[in-house]
Amino acid sequence: MSAPQPPGVERVLFTEEQILERIPQVGAEISARYRGRELKLIGVLKGSFFFLTALARAIAIPVKIDFLAISSFANRTTAPGMVRIAKDLDESIEGEDVLLVEDIVDTGFTARYLLQTLAGRGPNSLAICTLLDRTASRIVQVPVEFRCFEIPDRFVIGFGLDYKQLYRNLGHVAVMKPD
Repeated sequence: MSAPQPPGVERVLFTEEQILERIPQVGAEISARYRGRELKLIGVLKGSFFFLTALARAIAIPVKIDFLAISSFANRTTAPGMVRIAKDLDESIEGEDVLLVEDIVDTGFTARYLLQTLAGRGPNSLAICTLLDRTASRIVQVPVEFRCFEIPDRFVIGFGLDYKQLYRNLGHVAVMKPD
């Protein structure tokens, strides 16, 4: 039984088949880049969970997995793009090869904050892998070494991405209709 389709879906952007075909290709690129080393995957909760799980299975070298959660907020009293860590890593990343796994890189504010924060913890190397890259919305340029798909400047749900905490469980990525 498939997950319910939200009433506001405009179209499917990437099918489950397309996603499950692309992730092993990216996993092979990552395996080649880090051949002979261990890699620590750091998932950004909650959205990256589905992608990180599939990606970890597609990587052919030993991996460790840890998670962090962030809160981003903006209002009249704070600057746009303010981010803070709501749940930190369980283990140190000092001396580790680290791959930050995101569901989507959008404006770049969150990715920049996480890269700066994690770089200060002494990893051997630090890179980003994302399921979706929305470069059209980029305000802050960040290096995205591995990406599955580039997407247009539209609101998307599915495969971990949500709308009001719903629809993460969709096996595909869909574009929502504008309100």
